[in-house]
Formats: sequence, C-alpha cells, structure tokens
Amino acid sequence: MVFPHRHLLGIKELSEPDILHLLDRADAAVQISRREDKKTATLRGRTQINLFFESSTRTQASFELAGKRLGADVMNMAVANSSVKKGETLIDTAMTLNAMRPDILIVRHGSAGAVALLAQKVECAVVNAGDGAHEHPTQALLDALTIRRNKGRLGRLIVAICGDVLHSRVARSNIILLNAMGARVRVVAPSTLLPAGIAQMGVEVFHRMEDGLRDADVVMMLRLQRERMEGAFVPSVREYFRHYGLDAAKLALARPDALVMHPGPMNRGVEIASDIADGPQSVIESQVEMGVAVRMAVMETLMAARDTDPVAEGTS
Repeated sequence: MVFPHRHLLGIKELSEPDILHLLDRADAAVQISRREDKKTATLRGRTQINLFFESSTRTQASFELAGKRLGADVMNMAVANSSVKKGETLIDTAMTLNAMRPDILIVRHGSAGAVALLAQKVECAVVNAGDGAHEHPTQALLDALTIRRNKGRLGRLIVAICGDVLHSRVARSNIILLNAMGARVRVVAPSTLLPAGIAQMGVEVFHRMEDGLRDADVVMMLRLQRERMEGAFVPSVREYFRHYGLDAAKLALARPDALVMHPGPMNRGVEIASDIADGPQSVIESQVEMGVAVRMAVMETLMAARDTDPVAEGTS
C-alpha cells in the first residue's frame, strides 16, 4: 500500500491498515537492528533534523539511531542554545529550517499543537516526537509492536493503563491506537489524575488498582509527571506507590502471563517496584528495542510515500 499521509502528527488520523502497515514494516526493521551489519542505504542522501524543544535523551537517541541505521544524515539541533531562546518564534524557526531543505523533521515541543503548526510551514515530512499532553504517536506504535510480538495480536486483549493519565500524551496515543485495533482499554488512576471526559474516549475507568488490573493481559504503567503538575495531585509519593504503584500483590490480580510495560524513564518505587520492572513479565527493555524499529519504519514509510506521491494527503 501507499501510505496516504505526508506527516505523522498523531495516531488519531491513522486507519487500521495504516497502523498495520507501520507495524509490519517495523517487524522487518527489528531484523535489521539485530544483524551484525545494521546499516542500510534506504535513506542515503536524505537529511534528518531532530528538533527537541523539550529534552528527552531516550527518544532523541532512538530517532537518531533509527535515522543512522537507514543511512540518513542526522543533525541534532541544540534548541536550548539556539536563537529560539533569544526570542525567535516557532514560525521563524520553521522558515529557517525549511531553507536548509531537510527531508524529515523530528519535533518534540511542550505545547500541544505546536508540531502540527510547524508542519504547515515546512515542505519536508514531520514526525511528532511528543507535543504537550496531546500525542506521542511513535511511543504508541512501539508499545503496540511490543504487545503484538509477545501476544500475537492486539484485538480482544485487556490493556490496563495506570497512573498519571491526565498529563500523559503516551496514554492518549495508546488509547486511540488500541481502540482502533480492537483491544479493551482500561484506565486506572485517582480522580485527580484523570482528564475530564476520559470515559468518552472509549475506555473503562477504575479508581482502584485492585479492580482495574483484574484479568488484564497487559499492565501499562505511566510516569508520574511531577514537572507538569501545579498543585497537590497526590498526597505524597509514598502514598501514591501504596495505592497505585505496581508491586507483586497488585500484579498478581492480572493474568499470570500479563505483560508489564512502562514508557520510561521510570521512577522506581513510585510507579513500579524494582523487582517488577526487572522481573520475568517485564517487556520494558523490549520496548526500547522496538522504539528504534518503529522509528525506522515511520521514516522509511514517509519518505517512500513522498517518492511515490509528492502531493500525498496532508494529514497527520
């Protein structure tokens, strides 16, 4: 199939065939990453710019490695030291970057919608590496790939997403993707960490881990994003872990072969106990590996779509 989108700005605009296409290509990319010679010439001569207004060592490193394995020329822009800090607007930055004629731009920004705005101002493909509390599409795709490779499917699985749902773009993207693929999605969190109208996103809402984890096939823990919090969302870290941290007793309520996931970086002893994070049911390390494969698949797919149809549909 020809991928019908110019950019990847979110999961919301992807159809089930779009998602399956990206996951299948990512499966092939896993094999490339496991070879002794990991480099391909797929994106030889292409320029990839990583533009991170928010720091994220893990995600930036994953995109950088993905680009290099595809043979692209990769440049990381140190935004903290750039003219953006001197008062340059996002539009000015977009115009400057566009003049450099990159082929693909990877953007992380603290404001929801900023990446979509930038995508309107540049001629290259744009990938959203996380914008505010809006979306983080490649994280949802790598989570889906991890689940599918371990469970053989996404449909009909019970996936419990637990923790700071309110501030989590990871949760939002995962909910959209898992619903599209026929999974049964639960969110488990205190009421202070749930967005208004969350039930309208097609999820089952639980306020107690003991209820939300029962018979779950996948337990996806979220990082407690204290840097985004203004006010007392939780009484204390210790209290939070007691009620919402994943430990052996709570995990025992899920299915015996339930997967344990976390997008990272983890706050051990806050969202998850160390023995669970490092235990036999954990696929957290696998998520990191799948992240590189998914990002390879996304960039390869967007470039192939533009080569086939330079005026591909401009949707996210």
